[in-house]
Amino acid sequence: MSPTADQDQHISGASVIMISAGKFMAGCAIVAVLFFSAGQISPLPRWLLAGEVFATILGLFLFGSFRYQIHKNALTYGMLAIIVATFSGLEGSSWHQQIAMQGWRSWARQHVLSFHGLDDLIHADTMLFILGLTYFVAVIAQTRLLEGLTFSLLRRFRGAVLPTVISVTAVVAFSSGILDGVSMIGLTIRTLVIIMLLAAAPTPAIRYAVMVCTTVTTICGIWLAYGEPPNLIMKANLHPYLDNAFFLRYCAPAAIASYLVIGWELRKRLHGERIDLESMDVIDANAEDVRFLQAMRHGEVLTPTELIEKHEPELGEKSEAVLERLRGGESLGIALVREKIPEELRKKLLGHFVSDELGDALDRHYVLDAADDHSGALAAERIIDDAIASSARRRRMAQTIGASALVPFIAMLVWHGIDHSVPLFLASFAGFLVALLGIINIPKMRMLALREAKHEFAEYYFLFPLFLSISLLTTAGFFDQLQALIQHGIAALGVAHVAFAQFLGCTFLSAILDNNVVADFASRALHRMDVAVLHLFAMAQIAGYALGGCWTHIGSAQSVVAYAFIQRDVDETYTPVQWIKEMTPIILKVLVVITALIYLESALLERLR
Repeated sequence: MSPTADQDQHISGASVIMISAGKFMAGCAIVAVLFFSAGQISPLPRWLLAGEVFATILGLFLFGSFRYQIHKNALTYGMLAIIVATFSGLEGSSWHQQIAMQGWRSWARQHVLSFHGLDDLIHADTMLFILGLTYFVAVIAQTRLLEGLTFSLLRRFRGAVLPTVISVTAVVAFSSGILDGVSMIGLTIRTLVIIMLLAAAPTPAIRYAVMVCTTVTTICGIWLAYGEPPNLIMKANLHPYLDNAFFLRYCAPAAIASYLVIGWELRKRLHGERIDLESMDVIDANAEDVRFLQAMRHGEVLTPTELIEKHEPELGEKSEAVLERLRGGESLGIALVREKIPEELRKKLLGHFVSDELGDALDRHYVLDAADDHSGALAAERIIDDAIASSARRRRMAQTIGASALVPFIAMLVWHGIDHSVPLFLASFAGFLVALLGIINIPKMRMLALREAKHEFAEYYFLFPLFLSISLLTTAGFFDQLQALIQHGIAALGVAHVAFAQFLGCTFLSAILDNNVVADFASRALHRMDVAVLHLFAMAQIAGYALGGCWTHIGSAQSVVAYAFIQRDVDETYTPVQWIKEMTPIILKVLVVITALIYLESALLERLR
């Protein structure tokens, strides 16, 4: 997914220059009027429509990755006006024929005024499911389930980092197949970064942990249709041939094999790392309760780094020194004391980070700890522990309700799987409404969850014009030619090589374009094929979308989130080229594994035919 302007403000060290959205859209409107007028005089060629759609998709990469940028919504909605004007000037499309024979009213009733029509037009069911899912996961995230699980595992493994990270990422990989990797990655990044900071890991290791979150939530989330938007788009385009059984049979092995590669890479980097639980900071030891309190009292959840950056004007020149101590593994309170931050400001910052009522007690604890008065620090810590524990009952209740929301969610998914006429989006909205009951009486936390979900779904707005544009290409008969090309490739090269070519092609395209759009485009060329061959090609494409989406900083929504986090909280000098350089080794290893799976599936297919 292309980055937004505020997420990616450091492109290769050059400041971003934003092209006026208003002027761009006005220019598109003028071109649209000219094309529409030309189409009334003489029919426009079909290749012009295809060229405009490709230019739009390519523009997302070009104007989202370099110095001169256009907001992606302005780009896609502006170009849609040109695409619609061009389509209206074509002749011979199925929609032109329907309108000529039955009139506009019949066409609108079928394609715009019905849910089925909107689903075919812009993937309405899929987009509504993603909308409900973003709200569902945003609410569950506020209950701090993942942080609680992480620190429970850390204690179980006696501070060993590797088994803790492996276990957490395995849970996230599984969950990403059901709860959408886009929604999972932000929470996973923050949780793993806490672990890496506690282990006093160097910056490259922290950076790698963030990048691992991208691969785990993207590649490992393909095991079920509901985890990745490209999966849902393909499932909708190729209904009824792609069901849950298909994903479990073809995509789950690729997800599991990819996770084994990721796990092996983690083993090489984290083997032997350990956290001393006895000396763990009081805030870190109560991470889930601290974050729950943050959301409940202040309506925001911050890392120590984000807290310091937010209060940089008050800290002045001291802020950078405090940040350096935090990145070096020191706790927030110790870093503030050792940098001699004034007492009142320390109490204010600590109170905002945890709870205003605990500002004095926290400051006293850290002052005594810094002075090596361990008995006094321990006594102050007990007061803090008791106060934090008193809020745990409310958190556990919210977690219980949030976990129980999975029951209606999964039940509706099963119902949809049995009866496809049941809209998919009902599952995510059912889960959201039940989960919301857990925090409904906590106003600031409730507003935080809704605000974060709204912000996250806004990243999908640019897709609606692209989906409509591809629907226009479909009705114009463009994909009939692609289907013929694939059939010719099968006859000339064989099924296995064509499947591998689709895997490579989708990997490359998804690295430079949006993988949702690539999925919508490429999957439409798989119709009218033998079901077994269609399954093989679909598996190859899905693996390609996921792998390519991790390769660059704009390949998927997860990559955008991870890259922005690295620049903001880990290394502000980090560049897209460095991302590609560090990600390429693991991408190549996963590529080899999935290639082997594709050829293995091809061999099994040939034996069965």
